Amino acid sequence: MPRFEAFRALRYAPFLHLNDVTAPPYDVISESERVALFARHPNNISHLDMPTGVDAYRVAGNTLRQWIRESVLIQDDVPSLTLYRMSFIDSFRTQRSTVGVLGALEVLDEGAGGVLPHERTTPKAKTDRLELTRATDSNLSPIWGLSLAAGLSDKLAAPGEPRGALTDPDGVVHSVERISDPARIADISELVSAHPVVIADGHHRYAVSRTFRDEVRQRTHRSDSAAELTLAYVGELADDQLSVAAIHRLYREISIGDVRTALALSFEIENAGLLNETTLQQMSDLGVLCLLLADRSIAWLKPRPESFVGVRQLDSALLEHALVATPHSVVYQHDIDELCRQLSDHEATAAILIRPVTVAEIMRTATEGLLMPPKSTFFTPKLRTGLVLRPLNTG
Repeated sequence: MPRFEAFRALRYAPFLHLNDVTAPPYDVISESERVALFARHPNNISHLDMPTGVDAYRVAGNTLRQWIRESVLIQDDVPSLTLYRMSFIDSFRTQRSTVGVLGALEVLDEGAGGVLPHERTTPKAKTDRLELTRATDSNLSPIWGLSLAAGLSDKLAAPGEPRGALTDPDGVVHSVERISDPARIADISELVSAHPVVIADGHHRYAVSRTFRDEVRQRTHRSDSAAELTLAYVGELADDQLSVAAIHRLYREISIGDVRTALALSFEIENAGLLNETTLQQMSDLGVLCLLLADRSIAWLKPRPESFVGVRQLDSALLEHALVATPHSVVYQHDIDELCRQLSDHEATAAILIRPVTVAEIMRTATEGLLMPPKSTFFTPKLRTGLVLRPLNTG
């Protein structure tokens, strides 16, 4: 099982408001959003986490060190864990609250067990995050882990020392509290370290941490540096602690006729009017997927059972199976408005809306060692970057 440890965290100085200096994860930020974050505050974390321009990574490293010298970022005197709470209204208009803990999770070799993927990943260049880690010698943003430790949420319920809060543009309240009491740190660390952790978000960042760890081992001839672990948010894999949305599919390099022909072999297709605010709920009630076209017309896709014998009953797996023999390309998007924009601008031929994966199915995936197709889950709300940084000091 993976070690989970406290560390001396870097945090923004109290005189800076977290609304001004934190940001969403780098991989959900558009270029226009990046520009806005840069302009929002000269110390916004995006200046470190999404550097641009000539020699961007070296500049990010120098900027981080400058902020430390100027006490923009201040390091804790003692090792700590950080409670991270989120309060929000979910897609079903229900008020929710969750709690997890930020700490250092051991970087294990692929296939070693203990830290588990939950879905296959799509190819992605790892150079950017690796270069940034080398230049800053820090973990700037956490991976998101789901712990199989029953009762972890109860253990995190008691408050720690308040270290700031913010409300993001979606109305989500994020708050962090430091835990520096050695006894409580040991209690939480032992529970997390005794159970597997499933990677919910950050598969590529975890892989980059493994590459960086190996580089440090080769360079220093040591296997006890801070690079042996990586910054992680860990929450309990439990129904009341997770809000899971779907990541829908946009299809390109295929005609709408070929899309319909391929789908008709595996689904009953029924025209259903126009996209509206009840469409997603209707999909859940009817047990169907939804074909969406540029004019916002929709059609229900009801799976034919005989077409999916032996196929796992996940919408992502059903689509993958139905279209495996049909040439096309696919991109992934969770935001319905963005789907409609891309269809309207003819950037894609059609979209298919899918239903969210249940927490029970995620638990089954973890316990049985299964993998979902790529981009099967979209965990919300997204963690803010900049609440805690983890210096590595690998030299």
